[in-house]
Amino acid sequence: MTRNHTVGALKIAVDTFALGSQARNHGVHEYTAQLLRYFRELAASYGVEIQPYVCSGAKNDANSLLPATGFQPRQTALLRNSRLWRYGGAYALGRLSGVDLVFSPHCITWYGSRAPAVSTIHDLMPIVSPWTSLMAKGLRFLLRSVARSARAIITVSEFSKSDIINLLGVPESRVFVVYNGCDHQTFNSSCADPAPRNEILTRLGIERSYILHYGAIKPNKNLPRLLEAYSNLAERNPNLDLDLVLVGTPDTGYQEVLGAVERHAGGRARIVLTGALPIDALVPVIQGASLAVFPSLYEGFCLPMIESMACGTPTIAAKASCLPEISGGALRYFDPLRVEEMSACMETVLEDMEVRAQLSAKGWERSQEFDWRSTAEKTLALLAKTAVAVRGEQRE
Repeated sequence: MTRNHTVGALKIAVDTFALGSQARNHGVHEYTAQLLRYFRELAASYGVEIQPYVCSGAKNDANSLLPATGFQPRQTALLRNSRLWRYGGAYALGRLSGVDLVFSPHCITWYGSRAPAVSTIHDLMPIVSPWTSLMAKGLRFLLRSVARSARAIITVSEFSKSDIINLLGVPESRVFVVYNGCDHQTFNSSCADPAPRNEILTRLGIERSYILHYGAIKPNKNLPRLLEAYSNLAERNPNLDLDLVLVGTPDTGYQEVLGAVERHAGGRARIVLTGALPIDALVPVIQGASLAVFPSLYEGFCLPMIESMACGTPTIAAKASCLPEISGGALRYFDPLRVEEMSACMETVLEDMEVRAQLSAKGWERSQEFDWRSTAEKTLALLAKTAVAVRGEQRE
């Protein structure tokens, strides 16, 4: 069956489910928000009309989007029902609304093969993890559905591209790497007035210099090993008198982290869990850290690592998954499975001011290569090209 299209701009709908309250303080929320911010500026020059779905009855940040030339938010009541939206509602809307293409900035909405869609798969965490919950099974189903049906798949690192090809069997010709960006107006190394920062630290109960990890608290973050490495360091080196600060939204595996905190806190080790922080508190906390550590076992991109580097904070990371690729070899790295190696890496950097200065400078320089406008331009170019192909097929 052929759909009718008016001649003119290519119409691309955008699935805004990731801007709902359930995804706040997660990377996919930032990714979707930043793309739409720049799509609004760029759409007309690409010959497309972007139609982000909005719903005044849903707690969704897409509701703040304003129309512009080539950018027309589209109301739908379906977004009020999460399950309905993800398992059929969005698919039906895409089929019936007369758009040329649907762009899903995440992979947790089902789009059948008859609704032309481009989806972003950030990582294959549900596939590679041992999770057995009903939610995990649902995520695996959705990932495999996207792999089968999407006209094109965008991913955020060469590491994730390799996983998508090898674990989901997607042809390389359908997978495109577009790196995430970084909001340099927010995350930067400019020296702020120390008084507000000190007030924030005091309010959070951070009483001395500190090592920082931030990001949602999930099993792939490898935080129990980080806690053990920090505890070992605190006990053996009296010259390093630092807190360990964990900033992030509690998620799957949070209870395991709490158990590790109970085991390792005490003596000279002091661990502070702040929960998620608003951006005006988060940035000063990043800027004030003596060291940022990202010991993840698995990531698709690790936006917090790049934001830390952009703030000029000395940063070290695991030599695992995409972390060396995204950081461009600018950091010090450790085996995330070897607690003593992680601890020794932290100790070496903390005891050497020159090394910290080098990490700060090299990390900042690498972070400047990531820009959300560039991410949006590359994404929009791919969407426009795919929409042209879809429209051509439907006119045959």
